[in-house]
Amino acid sequence: MNVKFINPFLSSLMNVLETMAMTKLVPGKPSLKREQQARGDVSGLIGMASPQTKGSLSITFEESLALSIMEKMLGERPDSIDADVTDMVGEITNMVTGGAKNILEKNGYDFDMATPMVVSGKGHTINHKCEAAALIIPFDSEFGKAFIEVSFDVLDV
Repeated sequence: MNVKFINPFLSSLMNVLETMAMTKLVPGKPSLKREQQARGDVSGLIGMASPQTKGSLSITFEESLALSIMEKMLGERPDSIDADVTDMVGEITNMVTGGAKNILEKNGYDFDMATPMVVSGKGHTINHKCEAAALIIPFDSEFGKAFIEVSFDVLDV
Protein backbone atom coordinates (compact mmCIF):
# COMPACT_ATOMS: atom_id res chain seq x y z
CA MET A 1 0.00 0.00 0.00
CA ASN A 2 1.21 3.43 -0.85
CA VAL A 3 2.18 5.58 2.14
CA LYS A 4 0.92 8.68 0.27
CA PHE A 5 -2.56 7.17 0.47
CA ILE A 6 -2.35 5.88 4.07
CA ASN A 7 -0.71 8.88 5.79
CA PRO A 8 -3.70 11.24 5.34
CA PHE A 9 -5.83 8.88 7.47
CA LEU A 10 -3.19 8.70 10.20
CA SER A 11 -2.63 12.44 10.36
CA SER A 12 -6.39 13.07 10.23
CA LEU A 13 -7.01 10.75 13.22
CA MET A 14 -4.28 12.42 15.26
CA ASN A 15 -5.58 15.88 14.31
CA VAL A 16 -9.24 15.09 15.10
CA LEU A 17 -8.49 13.65 18.53
CA GLU A 18 -6.03 16.38 19.47
CA THR A 19 -8.42 19.13 18.34
CA MET A 20 -11.74 17.69 19.52
CA ALA A 21 -10.67 15.77 22.63
CA MET A 22 -7.27 17.19 23.62
CA THR A 23 -5.89 13.65 23.26
CA LYS A 24 -2.46 13.07 21.78
CA LEU A 25 -1.90 9.83 19.89
CA VAL A 26 1.53 8.39 19.13
CA PRO A 27 1.59 6.06 16.09
CA GLY A 28 3.27 2.68 16.37
CA LYS A 29 4.68 0.27 13.81
CA PRO A 30 2.30 -0.79 10.99
CA SER A 31 1.77 -4.48 10.32
CA LEU A 32 -0.47 -6.76 8.27
CA LYS A 33 -3.60 -8.04 9.99
CA ARG A 34 -5.16 -11.16 8.54
CA GLU A 35 -7.67 -12.06 11.27
CA GLN A 36 -11.03 -10.33 11.64
CA GLN A 37 -11.11 -9.88 15.43
CA ALA A 38 -10.74 -6.25 16.49
CA ARG A 39 -7.93 -5.26 18.83
CA GLY A 40 -10.17 -2.91 20.85
CA ASP A 41 -13.70 -2.62 22.18
CA VAL A 42 -15.55 -0.28 19.79
CA SER A 43 -14.93 0.23 16.07
CA GLY A 44 -16.14 2.59 13.38
CA LEU A 45 -15.99 1.08 9.87
CA ILE A 46 -16.49 3.03 6.65
CA GLY A 47 -16.38 1.92 3.02
CA MET A 48 -14.73 4.00 0.31
CA ALA A 49 -14.71 3.77 -3.47
CA SER A 50 -12.98 5.67 -6.27
CA PRO A 51 -11.80 5.07 -9.80
CA GLN A 52 -8.41 4.07 -8.34
CA THR A 53 -9.55 1.81 -5.50
CA LYS A 54 -12.27 0.38 -3.32
CA GLY A 55 -11.90 -0.63 0.25
CA SER A 56 -12.57 0.30 3.82
CA LEU A 57 -11.14 1.93 6.90
CA SER A 58 -11.81 1.10 10.52
CA ILE A 59 -10.89 2.96 13.67
CA THR A 60 -10.97 0.89 16.85
CA PHE A 61 -10.67 2.20 20.41
CA GLU A 62 -10.03 0.43 23.67
CA GLU A 63 -12.89 1.13 26.07
CA SER A 64 -10.74 3.29 28.37
CA LEU A 65 -9.76 5.59 25.49
CA ALA A 66 -13.30 5.79 24.07
CA LEU A 67 -14.70 6.77 27.47
CA SER A 68 -11.95 9.35 27.97
CA ILE A 69 -12.63 10.90 24.56
CA MET A 70 -16.35 11.02 25.38
CA GLU A 71 -15.61 12.78 28.67
CA LYS A 72 -13.29 15.32 27.03
CA MET A 73 -15.66 16.05 24.15
CA LEU A 74 -18.97 16.15 26.02
CA GLY A 75 -18.07 16.60 29.68
CA GLU A 76 -19.65 13.30 30.75
CA ARG A 77 -17.99 9.94 31.26
CA PRO A 78 -20.31 6.96 30.89
CA ASP A 79 -19.64 3.81 32.91
CA SER A 80 -19.29 1.70 29.78
CA ILE A 81 -19.67 1.81 26.01
CA ASP A 82 -23.26 2.86 25.34
CA ALA A 83 -25.27 4.32 22.44
CA ASP A 84 -23.75 7.78 22.96
CA VAL A 85 -20.21 6.38 22.79
CA THR A 86 -20.97 4.40 19.63
CA ASP A 87 -22.50 7.54 18.06
CA MET A 88 -19.32 9.45 18.94
CA VAL A 89 -17.13 6.74 17.38
CA GLY A 90 -19.22 6.96 14.20
CA GLU A 91 -18.76 10.74 14.12
CA ILE A 92 -15.00 10.43 14.70
CA THR A 93 -14.83 7.90 11.86
CA ASN A 94 -16.68 10.38 9.61
CA MET A 95 -14.42 13.29 10.60
CA VAL A 96 -11.21 11.29 10.10
CA THR A 97 -12.30 9.97 6.70
CA GLY A 98 -13.53 13.43 5.64
CA GLY A 99 -10.20 15.00 6.65
CA ALA A 100 -8.24 12.36 4.73
CA LYS A 101 -10.56 12.76 1.74
CA ASN A 102 -9.77 16.50 1.62
CA ILE A 103 -6.02 15.81 1.65
CA LEU A 104 -6.30 13.09 -1.00
CA GLU A 105 -8.48 15.24 -3.29
CA LYS A 106 -5.68 17.83 -3.39
CA ASN A 107 -3.43 15.04 -4.72
CA GLY A 108 -5.91 14.02 -7.41
CA TYR A 109 -7.63 11.12 -5.64
CA ASP A 110 -11.37 11.49 -5.28
CA PHE A 111 -13.49 8.88 -3.56
CA ASP A 112 -16.98 8.45 -2.20
CA MET A 113 -17.63 7.47 1.40
CA ALA A 114 -20.39 5.29 2.77
CA THR A 115 -22.15 5.93 6.07
CA PRO A 116 -20.02 4.59 8.92
CA MET A 117 -21.10 1.51 10.80
CA VAL A 118 -20.13 1.03 14.45
CA VAL A 119 -19.56 -2.32 16.14
CA SER A 120 -18.76 -2.80 19.82
CA GLY A 121 -18.16 -5.52 22.37
CA LYS A 122 -15.22 -7.60 23.53
CA GLY A 123 -13.96 -9.77 20.70
CA HIS A 124 -16.08 -8.14 17.98
CA THR A 125 -14.99 -8.63 14.39
CA ILE A 126 -14.29 -6.28 11.51
CA ASN A 127 -14.94 -7.56 7.99
CA HIS A 128 -13.32 -5.34 5.36
CA LYS A 129 -14.78 -7.41 2.47
CA CYS A 130 -11.51 -7.08 0.58
CA GLU A 131 -9.26 -9.85 -0.62
CA ALA A 132 -6.16 -7.99 0.51
CA ALA A 133 -5.00 -8.21 4.11
CA ALA A 134 -5.61 -5.12 6.20
CA LEU A 135 -2.78 -2.85 7.22
CA ILE A 136 -3.12 -2.05 10.94
CA ILE A 137 -1.45 0.87 12.67
CA PRO A 138 -1.56 1.01 16.49
CA PHE A 139 -1.66 4.30 18.40
CA ASP A 140 -0.79 4.82 22.05
CA SER A 141 -2.18 7.50 24.34
CA GLU A 142 -2.17 8.07 28.06
CA PHE A 143 -5.79 6.80 28.14
CA GLY A 144 -5.47 3.62 26.06
CA LYS A 145 -4.89 2.38 22.54
CA ALA A 146 -6.49 3.06 19.18
CA PHE A 147 -6.01 1.20 15.91
CA ILE A 148 -6.56 2.14 12.28
CA GLU A 149 -7.08 -0.65 9.78
CA VAL A 150 -7.02 0.07 6.06
CA SER A 151 -7.80 -2.52 3.38
CA PHE A 152 -8.09 -1.95 -0.38
CA ASP A 153 -8.54 -4.45 -3.21
CA VAL A 154 -6.93 -2.25 -5.84
CA LEU A 155 -4.63 0.64 -4.99
CA ASP A 156 -3.38 2.27 -8.14
CA VAL A 157 -1.88 5.41 -6.63
